[in-house]
Amino acid sequence: MYDLIIIGGSAAATAAGVYAARRGLNIVVVTKEFGGEVATSGEVANWPGIIKTDGVALAQQFKEHLASYKVPIQEGVLVESIVKQDDGIFCVSGRTDHGPKMAMERLPDGQDGTSPCDFLAKAVIVTTGLHPRELNIPGEKEYRGKGVSYCTVCDGPVFGGKTTAVIGGGNSALEAGLMLADIASQVYVINKNSQFKGEKVLLDNLMSKKNVVIIYSAMTTEIIGDQFVTGLKYKDKDGAEQELKVEGIFVHIGQIPNSGVVPPEVIKDQFGQIKVNANCETNIPGLYAAGDVTDVPFKQIVIAAAQGCIAALSAVQYLNRLEHKT
Repeated sequence: MYDLIIIGGSAAATAAGVYAARRGLNIVVVTKEFGGEVATSGEVANWPGIIKTDGVALAQQFKEHLASYKVPIQEGVLVESIVKQDDGIFCVSGRTDHGPKMAMERLPDGQDGTSPCDFLAKAVIVTTGLHPRELNIPGEKEYRGKGVSYCTVCDGPVFGGKTTAVIGGGNSALEAGLMLADIASQVYVINKNSQFKGEKVLLDNLMSKKNVVIIYSAMTTEIIGDQFVTGLKYKDKDGAEQELKVEGIFVHIGQIPNSGVVPPEVIKDQFGQIKVNANCETNIPGLYAAGDVTDVPFKQIVIAAAQGCIAALSAVQYLNRLEHKT
């Protein structure tokens, strides 16, 4: 029986784990793989106190910070369900076939009809983040982190004076194009549709940039490169294949929150993000969410960490109230 289970393994989970450990809670961090989207980031230059690092190094520092508080981390576990039982205890179940095997002793069926559990806890914080929607074209996976990025805020500054492309048709693509217009020498914005779905003011601003070229009705078909990205191929509105020489490609076609793990009664927004209040509380008492999986605006490492702190301190208050009742 844990006081608190933290599901996920990145900035929000680290902050939650550190604050919970400092309060003396019996906790465990359970994650498919530690680092999350942070570990896949390139250069990171917006984490306070560290002028410049990269995602892999920062994720390692997160892990070391948790280790300094002796917080156990169960890696290789894909959590599949969270159930709050009639006794108020959370039953967390998962599987290990997506990562390194771990010794999980499944608890037997309860006499009250509860399902087998891999973990039991009085409170749970979900910090499972999100994953970018991918193009699913040749070369995309091979060059991820080698010129292909899904975060212009994170990686855009690396491409100063270079030729770049943004793929997408919404606000995030327009904003990425505007950001890169001030950084890169040339920016191609590739939209598979004949018009943008984003705000007109952003589009007007983007069209005013002299180093931006917008390509409409273009379906990106392949990303090409050597050790790093050297270009991309697309089919134009007539179906003819075209090729662009670019050094950086920023994919902004949407993000998918990893929110399927929470109970079905948890309230989400239209995008599948878990709705939380200022205390990172869901609509189920004792169940919290923090970071990019929530409906918090601006998906940034520092914001996720801040929410992790809030969620942990809120969980401490919840556990204190439980103890007072007993």
